[in-house]
Amino acid sequence: MDSQTRKESICTSTMIEQPCSNPRCFFCILKEPKSSIRRGGIKRCFEEMPVSDNEEHVLVLSALWNIAMTHPNDPEFPTLGIFKCMANLISRGINDRAWLLAGQNIYLPYYAAHIIGSYTMNKVEFAEKAVESGVITPLIELMSGRMTWVEQRVAVRALGHLASYDQTFEAVAKHEEITKMAISLASTCLGSVFDMFVGVKDKNKRLNYHCDLLTRGIGGVELQNRKAEEWASQMQCWSIHLLNCFAVKERSIDIICTRGFLEDLCEMWGGLVNHTSPAGVGLIRVLCYTKAGRRGVAESKKVIKNLCNLSRSSDDWQYMGIDCLLSLLKDPETRHKVIEIAIFFLIDLVELRTLKERSNVGETITRTLLLDFKESNSKIKIDRVQKALQEIWVLKVDKRKKENLMSREKTEETKVMVSLIKQQGNQSFVLGKIEEAALRYTEALKICPLKFRKERTVLYSNRAQCHLLLSDCDSAISDTTRALCLSNPPNSHPKSLWRRSQAYDTKGMALESLMDCLMFVNSCCTKPTKDVKIPYYAMRMISKQMEATCIFAASRAKLTNTYVIRTHESGNENVDFIHDNGVKGKMIENKAFMSIVLNSTMHFDVKFSGSSGLINESEINDMKRRIAAAGTLTFDVVFRAYISKSFEGRWTDYLQLEMVCEHIKLFFGYSDKSRAQMLNPPRQCEAYFV
Repeated sequence: MDSQTRKESICTSTMIEQPCSNPRCFFCILKEPKSSIRRGGIKRCFEEMPVSDNEEHVLVLSALWNIAMTHPNDPEFPTLGIFKCMANLISRGINDRAWLLAGQNIYLPYYAAHIIGSYTMNKVEFAEKAVESGVITPLIELMSGRMTWVEQRVAVRALGHLASYDQTFEAVAKHEEITKMAISLASTCLGSVFDMFVGVKDKNKRLNYHCDLLTRGIGGVELQNRKAEEWASQMQCWSIHLLNCFAVKERSIDIICTRGFLEDLCEMWGGLVNHTSPAGVGLIRVLCYTKAGRRGVAESKKVIKNLCNLSRSSDDWQYMGIDCLLSLLKDPETRHKVIEIAIFFLIDLVELRTLKERSNVGETITRTLLLDFKESNSKIKIDRVQKALQEIWVLKVDKRKKENLMSREKTEETKVMVSLIKQQGNQSFVLGKIEEAALRYTEALKICPLKFRKERTVLYSNRAQCHLLLSDCDSAISDTTRALCLSNPPNSHPKSLWRRSQAYDTKGMALESLMDCLMFVNSCCTKPTKDVKIPYYAMRMISKQMEATCIFAASRAKLTNTYVIRTHESGNENVDFIHDNGVKGKMIENKAFMSIVLNSTMHFDVKFSGSSGLINESEINDMKRRIAAAGTLTFDVVFRAYISKSFEGRWTDYLQLEMVCEHIKLFFGYSDKSRAQMLNPPRQCEAYFV
């Protein structure tokens, strides 16, 4: 009875409060206190609605949509014929264009498909009734694009629910075209939504009913665009879910495992609005559970590389990337194809203890990588791979055995030695001897016992900072990943998160950089202090990467005829080439180095005292004293002296760094240099300016 009262309340809020003279009014029937009369009236309404013309149909379906969303498990409407009614309304909308364009009938197919999807979301018995009522064929027609992307979205949602039950899967699977349609929709839906809606320059040319459905009639262009992005992402995720239902049952694997689509899947991450959906990697993971799927995945180096990048990220689905790689490595047929790439990523994860609810993750990775290491019949003959396997063996086997035999006094003595070497590295870093500092940290890591995880976390993170300043981003990512694996809980060391975010940014890996930066900000917010301060430079990074990872980024680039080509693997020359309307490409200096310099001291385990703000006269005098002590007069010394101070407020903008350089160069007589040349210091500063 309580459910009935709530439904009456929903319908009352939908209809206009005025006397009703229609004896067949759905809302009046719903208020009928006698159950038998009410049920009979509702059933009659469902039978007559598809064949009658009534302007109130849109109000009725809007109310039914609301009820289905709030009470999807209520059996009353499903048992009275709502599925057949909705199927017939969809069919009429597809086949009778004159009826569709009359009044507000254009809303009905959308509402009808949405209602079917809501009622079949949780209950298998409702799904069986829906199939018996013939909903699959009209839903497939909607999904094929007989109307617009708005209807495609709700159609693929409903079909995904029907395909998820064993009892109704075959009814969906017998339509062979549905797999190819889902693949096409997943690959093209983002571009379609942008071309048909978001990218329409004249907002008055957008379909009015699309705008109304997106915002429920409230909100302007900004809200419409935001909802369109959310709906486009949902449509992609629901298309992948539909394919996932086929992959779980090992159906249509060959169709799904085309190289082009697998590589497209790597780019489908669900966006920030659909953070609960594993999207593309979720489907790849299911494929890796099947032999045919593993063969298909192993054939694409791009897919393997993307899984490797995911395994070394702060993404919620990091464990899925690891699971996929382990499945491929355990299969003798695919192991030799995958290990040549995967080992150089997984080697950084061998000391990872827990991840989500998984324990001993690093041990599992170690055993899988060393599966046939000592066997003479191993297919792995590449020297680099053999060297990496040997490194894992030394770390996880030889060193562990050696330390088990070490006395307590020897262990403590070694710990003291590690601390001294670390301090030497810190001092070298302060003096600008970055290579020497990195060597000191490496020396400390070699002798540091494995059980001192906190100390090793700091050493790896500090060495990563050196790699950043030396423009070795790959080594920086490797070291920060190892530091994050050693941290407790995993992926929680703030300095390493920020340093890896910078390294990923320099390599043009926006998504990985964004995830690390979000985790870094989260660590700032969870500190046990009253005043939570989020660094401005982190928010700038998040803003930059959110723009780069926007699901419509590629479509916007095509619209403006601007293509950005990132050279991910170009040694130390990390630059972007921008081609605009056929104009000759020009090199844009990658400014990621600025944030590296800005935070090189803040995120280093050496503490300094100093003032905040930009350079002033007193600070220049302070620099003169430092220079006199150093005995040389170079830009390098001045700049090193300046960045070695710890600023309470920090620099908050790249422009401020330019001003700092300008002040210093004015001191040395560089006043005639242009603003652009201010960021081109002498070669002795190469350790700082990448």
